[in-house]
Amino acid sequence: MPVRRPPPTTTQLEPFLEMLAAERGAAANTLEAYRRDLESFAAFLQQRRKRPETAEAGDLRAFLSQLAKAGMAPRTAARRLSALRQFYRFLLSEGLREDDPSAAVDSPRQGRSLPKVLSEAEVDALLAAAQRRQDAEGLRLAALVELLYATGLRVSELVGLRLAATQRDQRLLIVRGKGNKERMVPLSDAARRSLAAYLEVRDRFLTTTGKGEKARRADSPWLFPSRGASGHITRHRVGQLLKDLAHAAQLDAAKVSPHVLRHAFASHLLDHGADLRSLQKMLGHADISTTQIYTHVLNERLKALVQTHHPLAQLPAKDASR
Repeated sequence: MPVRRPPPTTTQLEPFLEMLAAERGAAANTLEAYRRDLESFAAFLQQRRKRPETAEAGDLRAFLSQLAKAGMAPRTAARRLSALRQFYRFLLSEGLREDDPSAAVDSPRQGRSLPKVLSEAEVDALLAAAQRRQDAEGLRLAALVELLYATGLRVSELVGLRLAATQRDQRLLIVRGKGNKERMVPLSDAARRSLAAYLEVRDRFLTTTGKGEKARRADSPWLFPSRGASGHITRHRVGQLLKDLAHAAQLDAAKVSPHVLRHAFASHLLDHGADLRSLQKMLGHADISTTQIYTHVLNERLKALVQTHHPLAQLPAKDASR
């Protein structure tokens, strides 16, 4: 029976992991991921009769090349290189190496991932499903969905909205976003109607204090109050509600989330002629380069449209070359 050899490793693996746990508070899952990445690199080096402590930049490049040939996604390979960078910085700080071989190695090129979006028909199905319920829960859900889609708010901004944000001017929503910066976002007629209907039943979600005739609803500064510890509905709860709503609308629940509705807001506005600068302000992006990702979504959609509907796209290759 063949003797099973222990997995290749490095004498500095355990001290490195101990440092991550003690000084950086790395979680158990993170430590396990670092262990796997370094053991994978050590196994590769074993074939070269080397060890991680003595590896050179060329060894790291060869390792990444092998990962690419094996079909590993660039994002995953970049994560492994990040683990190696952390390891060599540790060796350098401990005086166990005089150089950092990872410093001369470029990260794998990663294609820019496009945001997931819903079609206008899918959003309409979500809204219709929310509006079918006319109880307090249904009116709140409709207001949440209408606001997300009409404003492109981050879910953290939505749940953190104060009641006062809607009372200055019903045509505008005052939002406090990242960096504690305020911005004004216009509200559509449909969003205003849903919000008004919800406000009539908002007190149903307030905490009740006292008993009997002395019972009363406690005041709350939040637009969407809750009896939970935070005092307002949580991001997690909004996500759950949207998943349930997706099932009711006969949509794939995996495709529906608060952030996907934010993406839908942006891409649908661009589809209908909005300019990037206006979109940047409404989304609260500090840099317009972040907003430009939605132009890629539009371009991909146009490419698909041409491939599907252009007459030449349907011809055999020899005919299309005429």
